Amino acid sequence: MRKYCALVAALGAALALPACAPSTNSGGGKIHLTVETWRPEDTAGYQKIFDAYEKKHPKVILDYKPIKSTDYLTVLPNDLKKATGGPDVVQLKPYGPLQSYIKAGNLVPLDGQVNVSGWQDKVLQAAKGKEDGKLYGVPYALQTLGILYNKKIFADQGIQPPTTWADFTAACDKLKKAGITPMATSGLQPWVLAIDHQIFGATREGGNDFEQAVLTGKKDFTDPDYTASLQTVADLKPYFPNQVAAVDYPDAQTLFTSGKAAMYPGGSYEIGPFTKTTPDLQIGFFDAPPAPGAKVNQPLTSGYVDGSFGVNAHSEHKAEALELVKWMATPEFGQLYANSLKQISAVPGTTPGDPLLTQAYQGYQQHGATYIMVVDFGYGNPLGRDQEGQALQKMLGGTSAADAGKLVQKGISAWFKPSGG
Repeated sequence: MRKYCALVAALGAALALPACAPSTNSGGGKIHLTVETWRPEDTAGYQKIFDAYEKKHPKVILDYKPIKSTDYLTVLPNDLKKATGGPDVVQLKPYGPLQSYIKAGNLVPLDGQVNVSGWQDKVLQAAKGKEDGKLYGVPYALQTLGILYNKKIFADQGIQPPTTWADFTAACDKLKKAGITPMATSGLQPWVLAIDHQIFGATREGGNDFEQAVLTGKKDFTDPDYTASLQTVADLKPYFPNQVAAVDYPDAQTLFTSGKAAMYPGGSYEIGPFTKTTPDLQIGFFDAPPAPGAKVNQPLTSGYVDGSFGVNAHSEHKAEALELVKWMATPEFGQLYANSLKQISAVPGTTPGDPLLTQAYQGYQQHGATYIMVVDFGYGNPLGRDQEGQALQKMLGGTSAADAGKLVQKGISAWFKPSGG
């Protein structure tokens, strides 16, 4: 049943098939719970995870319903409002995008019902209401940002993972001379450029010290250290793909997995899919060295919470849905998630499901930085990451760093008020 429902959802079937109707009782008194997500590519992994749950809950059948990621935020609000036939448990974007569902009364508060003792506040923040402070989801993954690299290309070119900016740019020059694109990235999607900035610019702007200065109003995004951090990314343009402004995100991924590019600045969420689609690809990971003029003299591993699972307030089986979400807060679920999907679980007491992820997670624990454009500035319109990415797009086209900083400040100040102001 679950495999068939996932296939139907992934193909976007137009007909509503009774066999896939969610939240229904089936023969033998079994209850179907629909889990709606934006991750079709995770279907097989969740089938393994859900099998473990069903063995201990024989009266429940979990139907994984993936929606195309680009359609999810359009589909979910309508699905949550359905009086019948809607999802029972839903995958929720973190921080800002969660808030509209809370205000609409479409999610069940989980405070006092789900055991999150021992969880860090900064992890739970991703699933809380900005206004009421209540918990509405169970976070499932932590993501870190850094530079993935092709070990074979590095070995063939006699390059070691760089520890200084001079070594980094020298490696890029050597790769370019050999006819290899040094770094695969997308200039077409603003959010990708924002990730590039967090990876390469966090040390230049000041990391967590800069974060606190902006939150309290001591600095803003016209600050010279911030605009210099934007310039750090723009200065890397010669090492990006040709005509980077026209390179789409999937094309950037393919440049790296095909061996045409040696490095890929991105998130730990890429490791599982890359190793699955290209098993022979030998991937390494390193943090970007401190940029010229850096305010932080050591590499930073930036991170954020990827999302959470919440209970639909209109579910026909809220008690059973809540029981599932309770389980998602346990180490059993967390470790199954880490192992099956090669991710860093948000559940305390779990270990990453891959050696590279372990390395990235240790970096985040030892010298972590907040991905501020998602964590702190993802609650208004425009989203921080989108505004920053658009500013970087303009810089790649010739706009000055100072003007780019003004653009970021203008967008974010339209809705953000610092705590000290």
